[in-house]
Amino acid sequence: MDLLTNDTEEIIAHQEMITQLRKRIEVILKNYRPVMNGEIYLSSEDVCKLLHISKRTLQQYRDDNILPFIQIGGKIIYKEKDILTILEQNYISNNTNRI
Repeated sequence: MDLLTNDTEEIIAHQEMITQLRKRIEVILKNYRPVMNGEIYLSSEDVCKLLHISKRTLQQYRDDNILPFIQIGGKIIYKEKDILTILEQNYISNNTNRI
């Protein structure tokens, strides 16, 4: 039986696999959005990234009743389904028949 050390190829390969798994788990946890009652809720930061807008613009959308939101205490969240619905309702196609 051979002695396994940190310099052994087998141990190095296992350490690399563990490192890759750890990185993958960190990505999953960073992007994980829990489902509550079948709905996914997004933070303000998530919505800003999704729509490529600033926090100030997002606040203006709330003030102008463009985007529905839920406020619990000082925390504001958005239903993902509501955001997608608003995007679909405001979709403008370039495929118009012009004569």
